[in-house]
Amino acid sequence: MGRARFGTDGVRGVANAELSPELVLALGRATARKLLATSFLVGRDTRRSGPMLQAALSAGLAGEGADVIDVGILPTPAIAWLSADRDIPGAVISASHNPFADNGIKLFARGGTKLSVETETAIEEELEQVLDPGIRGPRSPEGFGVGRVVSEPGAADAYLAHLVSLLEGRRLDGLRLVVDGANGAAAEIAARLYEEVGAEVVAIGCEPDGSNINSGCGSTHTDTLATAVVEHGADLGLALDGDADRLLAVDATGATIGGDELLALFTVDLAERGQLAGNTVVVTVMTNLGFKLAMEHRGITVKETPVGDRHVLAALDADGLALGGEQSGHIIFRRMATTGDGLLTGLILADLMARSKKPLAELLDGLVTRVPQVLVNVQVPDPDLLAAADAVWSAVAEEETRLGEQGRVLLRPSGTEPLVRVMVEAPGDGVAEEVAQRLSALVRHELHAAASLGRSGN
Repeated sequence: MGRARFGTDGVRGVANAELSPELVLALGRATARKLLATSFLVGRDTRRSGPMLQAALSAGLAGEGADVIDVGILPTPAIAWLSADRDIPGAVISASHNPFADNGIKLFARGGTKLSVETETAIEEELEQVLDPGIRGPRSPEGFGVGRVVSEPGAADAYLAHLVSLLEGRRLDGLRLVVDGANGAAAEIAARLYEEVGAEVVAIGCEPDGSNINSGCGSTHTDTLATAVVEHGADLGLALDGDADRLLAVDATGATIGGDELLALFTVDLAERGQLAGNTVVVTVMTNLGFKLAMEHRGITVKETPVGDRHVLAALDADGLALGGEQSGHIIFRRMATTGDGLLTGLILADLMARSKKPLAELLDGLVTRVPQVLVNVQVPDPDLLAAADAVWSAVAEEETRLGEQGRVLLRPSGTEPLVRVMVEAPGDGVAEEVAQRLSALVRHELHAAASLGRSGN
């Protein structure tokens, strides 16, 4: 049985294979031992494997004496908020935007923030101890020492009330929205939120069946939403992902608006209202060069971090900043949340439109001029082999020299899937595509060869 490895957003794998109930049970024990909390919140998205893995994680936590509060199907940011509000750790059974056969475990510390790398490492090491039959662990509690598992089905109501309160009495009357819940964790509550503040809502992707999460819907497939926005004459479309911690938008013409553009819009809005702390916004290395140039033109400082909302949050907290986000649509409004929250992002976007009385396309007109960017996801046996792929890095250096200051190349292993992400930005028609395809082919060849060599060596 392989060990659970924390990536950029928790532990992920194919449910009942890499992420087996036995492994998750052991992970629950290891987590309880290292976080030393008397209670844990546990929720999930709508995947078929969710109840199975939630039961396993809860059993592991309770087996070490911790009480488990089962909040059922609930978005990741809702559990993060509950964790902060109650000052207890939380866990989410979700693989976010991944296909339904995958699942994962996301953990929050007290206060609703992601675990530190040091804490994750300690849990991984403890997990190895739990899984090793030759190591005798601490004696398990018995009788009254065993933790209880109790259900709390009404937790969503408190979360929705919290989001509504953030508008400070403002409403969305007169706005027509199409909300795509990705058949995921927000499917039951997304329309309720926006209707409660006065919007007219058309809900799609809100009929989960256990296997249709992220399937042709949500933030990874916005074509269906774009069609619905135009058909219904809506002012705005909101596309969530499976656990509702990210959001992309669609304007009234059916054009998809990415995370960079949304973050730019929020940054400028906060700056104009004197609410952009430090006159700085936090982004990741994946953010388009056009965003950075647009912010520099407005005198706004851009602080860059590695990929992952954990890194964005750390940068925000280090300097007391208010806003940061990722190209994928993870946007953190730090004064309001501890993690990316798609429902909150949609609420703030609709509120901005209502305050300005302008359509989204007009608000975005001329805001960001994107540098052509191509992102290729290369499937590989082991993304960690990238670090030692000398031929790849030599080719990257050559391409960077050729592009000069007008472009850039970024290669990184995915922290959630067996992929290497190849990103190239370059001005000119087809240049970025050409470089990206050349590097992708080399990555595929070199890492498959390295994996084959490793297997033959064993």
